[in-house]
Amino acid sequence: MAANVFRADLSANRKRNVVAKVGQLLDLLEPEERFSPRDLIAVKIHFGEAGNTAFIRPQLVREVINRLHRLKTKPFLTDTNTLYVGSRTEAHTHLITAFDNGFTREVTGAPLIIADGLRGNNSADVPFRGNHVQRAHLAADIYYADGLVVLTHFKGHELAGFGGALKNVGMGCASRAGKLEQHSNISPKISKKRCIGCGDCTVWCRGGAIVLEGQGKARRAHINPENCVGCAECVLACKQFAIAIQWNQSIPVFMEKMVEYAAAALQNKKQKALFITFITDVSPLCDCYPFSDSPIVPNLGILASTDPVAIDAAAADLVNQAPANPASKVFDSAPHGEDKFRKLFPEIDWRHQLSYAEELGLGTTDYVLIDLDEALSDRSSSQDTMV
Repeated sequence: MAANVFRADLSANRKRNVVAKVGQLLDLLEPEERFSPRDLIAVKIHFGEAGNTAFIRPQLVREVINRLHRLKTKPFLTDTNTLYVGSRTEAHTHLITAFDNGFTREVTGAPLIIADGLRGNNSADVPFRGNHVQRAHLAADIYYADGLVVLTHFKGHELAGFGGALKNVGMGCASRAGKLEQHSNISPKISKKRCIGCGDCTVWCRGGAIVLEGQGKARRAHINPENCVGCAECVLACKQFAIAIQWNQSIPVFMEKMVEYAAAALQNKKQKALFITFITDVSPLCDCYPFSDSPIVPNLGILASTDPVAIDAAAADLVNQAPANPASKVFDSAPHGEDKFRKLFPEIDWRHQLSYAEELGLGTTDYVLIDLDEALSDRSSSQDTMV
Protein backbone atom coordinates (compact mmCIF):
# COMPACT_ATOMS: atom_id res chain seq x y z
CA MET A 1 0.00 0.00 0.00
CA ALA A 2 1.34 3.41 -0.96
CA ALA A 3 2.24 5.83 1.83
CA ASN A 4 1.00 9.41 1.88
CA VAL A 5 3.65 12.10 1.65
CA PHE A 6 2.30 15.63 2.00
CA ARG A 7 4.13 18.48 0.28
CA ALA A 8 4.05 22.24 0.83
CA ASP A 9 5.73 24.62 -1.57
CA LEU A 10 7.46 27.74 -0.29
CA SER A 11 5.09 30.29 -1.80
CA ALA A 12 3.74 32.74 0.76
CA ASN A 13 1.56 35.80 1.15
CA ARG A 14 0.18 38.02 3.90
CA LYS A 15 -2.52 35.53 4.76
CA ARG A 16 -0.29 32.47 4.99
CA ASN A 17 3.46 32.28 5.37
CA VAL A 18 5.81 29.29 5.37
CA VAL A 19 5.69 29.05 9.16
CA ALA A 20 1.93 28.45 8.97
CA LYS A 21 2.47 25.76 6.33
CA VAL A 22 4.82 23.88 8.65
CA GLY A 23 2.08 23.77 11.27
CA GLN A 24 -0.52 22.65 8.74
CA LEU A 25 1.74 19.84 7.54
CA LEU A 26 2.14 18.60 11.10
CA ASP A 27 -1.63 18.76 11.61
CA LEU A 28 -2.15 16.47 8.60
CA LEU A 29 -0.12 13.79 10.40
CA GLU A 30 -2.73 13.87 13.22
CA PRO A 31 -0.34 14.17 16.17
CA GLU A 32 -3.35 14.34 18.50
CA GLU A 33 -4.06 10.69 17.62
CA ARG A 34 -0.50 9.64 18.43
CA PHE A 35 0.60 11.72 21.40
CA SER A 36 -1.06 12.06 24.79
CA PRO A 37 -1.00 14.99 27.22
CA ARG A 38 2.18 15.05 29.31
CA ASP A 39 4.03 12.84 26.80
CA LEU A 40 7.72 13.71 26.57
CA ILE A 41 8.27 14.28 22.85
CA ALA A 42 11.81 14.24 21.44
CA VAL A 43 12.02 16.62 18.48
CA LYS A 44 15.10 15.30 16.70
CA ILE A 45 17.03 17.88 14.70
CA HIS A 46 20.55 18.67 13.54
CA PHE A 47 21.69 21.95 15.14
CA GLY A 48 24.38 22.50 12.49
CA GLU A 49 28.13 22.57 12.97
CA ALA A 50 29.74 25.89 13.85
CA GLY A 51 30.14 27.79 10.58
CA ASN A 52 27.40 25.87 8.79
CA THR A 53 24.31 27.83 7.67
CA ALA A 54 22.20 25.24 5.80
CA PHE A 55 20.36 23.79 8.82
CA ILE A 56 16.61 24.23 9.39
CA ARG A 57 15.68 27.70 10.57
CA PRO A 58 14.80 27.83 14.28
CA GLN A 59 11.72 29.96 13.55
CA LEU A 60 10.23 27.08 11.57
CA VAL A 61 11.02 24.67 14.37
CA ARG A 62 9.09 26.86 16.80
CA GLU A 63 5.84 26.22 14.93
CA VAL A 64 6.27 22.49 15.49
CA ILE A 65 6.90 23.13 19.17
CA ASN A 66 3.85 25.40 19.40
CA ARG A 67 1.64 22.68 17.89
CA LEU A 68 2.96 20.11 20.36
CA HIS A 69 2.36 22.48 23.26
CA ARG A 70 -1.27 22.83 22.17
CA LEU A 71 -1.61 19.09 22.68
CA LYS A 72 -0.30 19.57 26.22
CA THR A 73 2.75 17.43 25.51
CA LYS A 74 6.26 18.22 26.71
CA PRO A 75 8.48 18.63 23.65
CA PHE A 76 12.24 19.06 23.80
CA LEU A 77 14.74 19.71 21.02
CA THR A 78 17.48 17.14 20.86
CA ASP A 79 20.47 15.77 18.99
CA THR A 80 23.42 13.54 19.85
CA ASN A 81 27.14 14.17 20.11
CA THR A 82 29.34 13.52 17.10
CA LEU A 83 31.86 10.73 16.72
CA TYR A 84 34.38 13.05 15.06
CA VAL A 85 36.04 15.85 17.02
CA GLY A 86 34.30 19.16 16.30
CA SER A 87 32.04 21.77 17.87
CA ARG A 88 29.42 19.14 18.76
CA THR A 89 31.67 16.42 20.18
CA GLU A 90 30.42 16.74 23.75
CA ALA A 91 27.37 18.37 25.29
CA HIS A 92 29.06 21.55 26.54
CA THR A 93 30.25 22.87 23.18
CA HIS A 94 27.34 21.16 21.42
CA LEU A 95 24.86 23.30 23.33
CA ILE A 96 26.93 26.44 22.77
CA THR A 97 26.92 25.71 19.03
CA ALA A 98 23.16 25.16 19.08
CA PHE A 99 22.63 28.45 20.91
CA ASP A 100 24.92 30.30 18.50
CA ASN A 101 22.88 28.91 15.60
CA GLY A 102 19.67 30.23 17.12
CA PHE A 103 18.29 27.14 18.84
CA THR A 104 17.55 28.71 22.19
CA ARG A 105 14.45 28.23 24.30
CA GLU A 106 13.55 31.88 23.71
CA VAL A 107 13.48 31.32 19.93
CA THR A 108 12.13 27.78 19.64
CA GLY A 109 9.98 27.55 22.76
CA ALA A 110 11.55 24.28 23.88
CA PRO A 111 14.44 23.24 26.13
CA LEU A 112 17.47 21.59 24.55
CA ILE A 113 18.72 18.19 25.67
CA ILE A 114 21.75 16.40 24.24
CA ALA A 115 20.26 12.94 24.23
CA ASP A 116 23.42 10.90 24.81
CA GLY A 117 24.71 13.04 27.66
CA LEU A 118 27.83 14.99 28.43
CA ARG A 119 30.31 12.66 26.74
CA GLY A 120 28.09 10.59 24.47
CA ASN A 121 27.83 7.61 26.84
CA ASN A 122 24.26 8.09 28.10
CA SER A 123 23.22 5.03 26.15
CA ALA A 124 20.33 2.59 26.09
CA ASP A 125 21.64 -0.76 24.88
CA VAL A 126 18.66 -2.22 23.03
CA PRO A 127 18.40 -5.82 21.73
CA PHE A 128 17.82 -5.95 17.98
CA ARG A 129 17.75 -8.88 15.58
CA GLY A 130 19.59 -7.47 12.60
CA ASN A 131 21.99 -8.91 10.08
CA HIS A 132 24.73 -6.72 11.55
CA VAL A 133 23.41 -5.25 14.80
CA GLN A 134 22.44 -7.47 17.70
CA ARG A 135 22.44 -4.78 20.36
CA ALA A 136 21.93 -1.15 19.34
CA HIS A 137 23.57 1.58 21.40
CA LEU A 138 20.97 4.37 21.33
CA ALA A 139 20.87 7.80 22.93
CA ALA A 140 18.93 7.14 26.12
CA ASP A 141 16.93 10.36 26.23
CA ILE A 142 15.55 9.74 22.74
CA TYR A 143 14.87 6.05 23.23
CA TYR A 144 13.03 6.60 26.52
CA ALA A 145 10.98 9.55 25.23
CA ASP A 146 7.28 8.84 24.72
CA GLY A 147 7.20 10.09 21.13
CA LEU A 148 9.43 11.33 18.35
CA VAL A 149 9.14 14.10 15.75
CA VAL A 150 11.98 13.95 13.23
CA LEU A 151 12.87 17.24 11.55
CA THR A 152 15.30 16.60 8.72
CA HIS A 153 17.28 18.91 6.50
CA PHE A 154 17.66 16.98 3.25
CA LYS A 155 21.14 17.18 1.69
CA GLY A 156 23.94 15.19 0.11
CA HIS A 157 26.06 12.84 2.20
CA GLU A 158 29.43 11.34 1.34
CA LEU A 159 28.64 7.90 2.83
CA ALA A 160 24.89 7.51 2.34
CA GLY A 161 24.51 9.45 -0.91
CA PHE A 162 21.97 11.69 0.75
CA GLY A 163 21.10 12.48 4.32
CA GLY A 164 17.38 12.09 4.96
CA ALA A 165 15.06 10.89 7.70
CA LEU A 166 16.60 7.41 7.88
CA LYS A 167 20.06 8.86 8.49
CA ASN A 168 18.68 11.41 10.94
CA VAL A 169 17.22 8.58 13.01
CA GLY A 170 19.75 5.81 12.42
CA MET A 171 22.94 7.76 12.91
CA GLY A 172 21.48 10.75 14.72
CA CYS A 173 19.79 8.74 17.48
CA ALA A 174 22.83 6.57 18.23
CA SER A 175 25.13 7.15 21.16
CA ARG A 176 28.87 7.43 20.57
CA ALA A 177 29.31 3.65 20.72
CA GLY A 178 26.48 3.23 18.21
CA LYS A 179 28.04 5.69 15.80
CA LEU A 180 31.35 3.84 16.04
CA GLU A 181 29.64 0.52 15.31
CA GLN A 182 28.13 1.96 12.15
CA HIS A 183 31.33 3.55 10.87
CA SER A 184 34.00 1.06 11.84
CA ASN A 185 34.55 -2.58 12.73
CA ILE A 186 37.99 -2.16 14.30
CA SER A 187 39.28 -0.24 17.29
CA PRO A 188 40.42 3.42 17.10
CA LYS A 189 44.08 4.12 16.38
CA ILE A 190 46.61 6.23 18.33
CA SER A 191 49.02 8.62 16.64
CA LYS A 192 52.44 8.06 18.17
CA LYS A 193 53.45 11.57 17.07
CA ARG A 194 50.60 13.26 18.91
CA CYS A 195 50.45 11.04 22.00
CA ILE A 196 52.30 12.45 25.03
CA GLY A 197 51.70 9.48 27.31
CA CYS A 198 49.54 11.41 29.79
CA GLY A 199 47.27 8.45 30.50
CA ASP A 200 43.95 10.31 30.34
CA CYS A 201 42.61 7.79 27.83
CA THR A 202 43.33 4.86 30.15
CA VAL A 203 41.05 6.36 32.79
CA TRP A 204 38.10 6.53 30.36
CA CYS A 205 38.66 3.15 28.71
CA ARG A 206 35.84 1.02 30.09
CA GLY A 207 37.27 -2.18 28.61
CA GLY A 208 40.79 -1.73 29.93
CA ALA A 209 42.03 -1.90 26.33
CA ILE A 210 44.42 1.06 26.55
CA VAL A 211 47.74 0.69 28.29
CA LEU A 212 50.84 2.88 28.54
CA GLU A 213 54.00 1.44 27.12
CA GLY A 214 57.59 2.68 27.39
CA GLN A 215 59.27 5.00 29.87
CA GLY A 216 59.79 8.74 30.23
CA LYS A 217 59.45 10.77 27.05
CA ALA A 218 59.06 7.56 25.07
CA ARG A 219 55.91 6.54 26.94
CA ARG A 220 52.93 6.15 24.61
CA ALA A 221 49.41 4.77 24.79
CA HIS A 222 48.55 1.55 23.02
CA ILE A 223 45.15 -0.03 22.28
CA ASN A 224 44.70 -3.79 22.54
CA PRO A 225 41.99 -4.46 19.92
CA GLU A 226 40.92 -7.71 21.63
CA ASN A 227 39.78 -5.77 24.71
CA CYS A 228 38.24 -2.77 22.93
CA VAL A 229 34.46 -2.61 23.57
CA GLY A 230 33.85 0.01 20.87
CA CYS A 231 32.62 2.85 23.11
CA ALA A 232 34.89 5.46 21.42
CA GLU A 233 35.14 7.46 24.65
CA CYS A 234 38.92 7.59 24.29
CA VAL A 235 38.54 9.78 21.19
CA LEU A 236 36.97 12.53 23.26
CA ALA A 237 39.13 11.92 26.35
CA CYS A 238 42.37 12.66 24.48
CA LYS A 239 43.15 16.39 24.71
CA GLN A 240 45.99 15.97 22.21
CA PHE A 241 43.68 14.71 19.43
CA ALA A 242 45.94 11.67 19.19
CA ILE A 243 43.16 9.06 18.96
CA ALA A 244 41.12 8.74 15.78
CA ILE A 245 38.41 6.54 14.34
CA GLN A 246 39.42 4.14 11.56
CA TRP A 247 36.67 4.80 9.02
CA ASN A 248 36.95 1.40 7.40
CA GLN A 249 33.37 0.22 6.99
CA SER A 250 32.25 -0.58 3.44
CA ILE A 251 29.51 1.68 2.08
CA PRO A 252 26.76 -0.98 1.68
CA VAL A 253 27.41 -2.38 5.17
CA PHE A 254 27.49 1.13 6.62
CA MET A 255 24.07 1.84 5.08
CA GLU A 256 22.64 -1.42 6.37
CA LYS A 257 23.91 -0.75 9.89
CA MET A 258 22.51 2.78 9.74
CA VAL A 259 19.10 1.46 8.69
CA GLU A 260 19.15 -1.24 11.37
CA TYR A 261 19.88 1.47 13.93
CA ALA A 262 16.92 3.45 12.61
CA ALA A 263 14.72 0.37 13.02
CA ALA A 264 16.03 -0.15 16.55
CA ALA A 265 15.37 3.48 17.50
CA LEU A 266 11.82 3.29 16.18
CA GLN A 267 10.85 -0.13 17.52
CA ASN A 268 9.39 1.32 20.73
CA LYS A 269 7.76 4.23 18.89
CA LYS A 270 5.11 2.33 16.92
CA GLN A 271 2.55 4.93 15.77
CA LYS A 272 4.45 7.50 17.87
CA ALA A 273 6.91 8.90 15.30
CA LEU A 274 6.30 11.64 12.74
CA PHE A 275 8.62 12.93 10.00
CA ILE A 276 8.99 16.39 8.44
CA THR A 277 11.70 16.96 5.83
CA PHE A 278 12.90 20.34 4.57
CA ILE A 279 14.17 20.25 0.96
CA THR A 280 15.74 23.66 1.31
CA ASP A 281 19.36 24.76 0.94
CA VAL A 282 20.17 21.26 -0.33
CA SER A 283 23.89 21.38 0.24
CA PRO A 284 26.15 18.76 -1.40
CA LEU A 285 27.58 17.69 1.96
CA CYS A 286 26.29 17.03 5.46
CA ASP A 287 25.55 19.79 7.98
CA CYS A 288 28.37 18.33 10.10
CA TYR A 289 30.85 20.33 8.03
CA PRO A 290 31.83 23.81 9.30
CA PHE A 291 30.58 25.32 6.03
CA SER A 292 27.71 24.87 3.60
CA ASP A 293 28.32 25.06 -0.13
CA SER A 294 25.80 26.52 -2.59
CA PRO A 295 22.62 24.41 -2.85
CA ILE A 296 22.63 21.89 -5.70
CA VAL A 297 18.96 22.58 -6.60
CA PRO A 298 16.46 25.37 -5.94
CA ASN A 299 14.43 25.16 -2.74
CA LEU A 300 11.74 22.54 -3.37
CA GLY A 301 9.51 22.72 -0.32
CA ILE A 302 8.68 20.75 2.81
CA LEU A 303 7.44 17.16 3.14
CA ALA A 304 5.57 15.40 5.94
CA SER A 305 4.76 11.73 6.44
CA THR A 306 4.41 8.96 8.99
CA ASP A 307 6.67 6.79 6.82
CA PRO A 308 10.45 7.48 6.94
CA VAL A 309 11.17 5.43 3.82
CA ALA A 310 8.49 7.09 1.71
CA ILE A 311 9.53 10.60 2.73
CA ASP A 312 13.17 9.87 1.84
CA ALA A 313 12.17 8.36 -1.50
CA ALA A 314 9.97 11.36 -2.32
CA ALA A 315 12.66 13.87 -1.35
CA ALA A 316 15.30 12.10 -3.46
CA ASP A 317 12.95 11.94 -6.45
CA LEU A 318 12.08 15.62 -6.18
CA VAL A 319 15.74 16.62 -6.05
CA ASN A 320 16.60 14.45 -9.05
CA GLN A 321 13.63 15.76 -11.04
CA ALA A 322 14.56 19.38 -10.35
CA PRO A 323 16.96 21.46 -12.45
CA ALA A 324 20.43 21.94 -11.06
CA ASN A 325 21.12 25.23 -9.36
CA PRO A 326 23.32 27.26 -11.75
CA ALA A 327 24.93 28.94 -8.73
CA SER A 328 26.29 25.60 -7.55
CA LYS A 329 29.87 24.88 -8.56
CA VAL A 330 29.41 21.17 -7.98
CA PHE A 331 27.76 20.50 -11.35
CA ASP A 332 28.82 21.80 -14.74
CA SER A 333 25.31 20.86 -15.83
CA ALA A 334 22.66 18.48 -14.61
CA PRO A 335 19.50 18.15 -16.67
CA HIS A 336 16.10 17.37 -15.17
CA GLY A 337 15.85 13.74 -14.14
CA GLU A 338 19.57 13.10 -13.74
CA ASP A 339 20.65 11.32 -10.55
CA LYS A 340 22.37 14.19 -8.80
CA PHE A 341 23.49 12.11 -5.84
CA ARG A 342 25.26 9.61 -8.09
CA LYS A 343 26.88 12.57 -9.84
CA LEU A 344 28.05 13.87 -6.46
CA PHE A 345 29.20 10.44 -5.25
CA PRO A 346 29.53 8.06 -8.23
CA GLU A 347 30.53 5.07 -6.10
CA ILE A 348 27.53 5.27 -3.76
CA ASP A 349 24.22 3.62 -4.58
CA TRP A 350 21.95 5.66 -2.33
CA ARG A 351 18.95 3.50 -3.23
CA HIS A 352 20.42 0.70 -1.15
CA GLN A 353 19.43 2.39 2.11
CA LEU A 354 15.82 2.63 0.90
CA SER A 355 15.56 -0.94 -0.36
CA TYR A 356 17.12 -2.30 2.84
CA ALA A 357 14.79 -0.20 5.00
CA GLU A 358 11.87 -1.56 2.98
CA GLU A 359 13.18 -5.09 3.52
CA LEU A 360 13.24 -4.50 7.29
CA GLY A 361 9.64 -3.27 7.26
CA LEU A 362 10.44 0.34 8.12
CA GLY A 363 8.21 1.65 5.35
CA THR A 364 7.71 1.66 1.60
CA THR A 365 9.22 3.41 -1.39
CA ASP A 366 5.74 3.38 -2.95
CA TYR A 367 4.29 6.78 -2.11
CA VAL A 368 1.60 9.23 -3.14
CA LEU A 369 2.69 12.88 -3.16
CA ILE A 370 -0.20 15.05 -1.98
CA ASP A 371 -0.21 18.84 -2.22
CA LEU A 372 -0.86 20.58 1.10
CA ASP A 373 -3.78 22.65 -0.17
CA GLU A 374 -5.37 19.60 -1.77
CA ALA A 375 -5.08 17.68 1.50
CA LEU A 376 -6.54 20.55 3.53
CA SER A 377 -9.43 20.85 1.08
CA ASP A 378 -10.15 17.11 1.28
CA ARG A 379 -10.05 17.21 5.08
CA SER A 380 -12.42 20.20 5.17
CA SER A 381 -14.86 18.46 2.82
CA SER A 382 -14.73 15.30 4.92
CA GLN A 383 -15.44 17.24 8.11
CA ASP A 384 -18.36 19.05 6.45
CA THR A 385 -19.81 15.70 5.35
CA MET A 386 -19.55 14.33 8.88
CA VAL A 387 -21.40 17.38 10.24
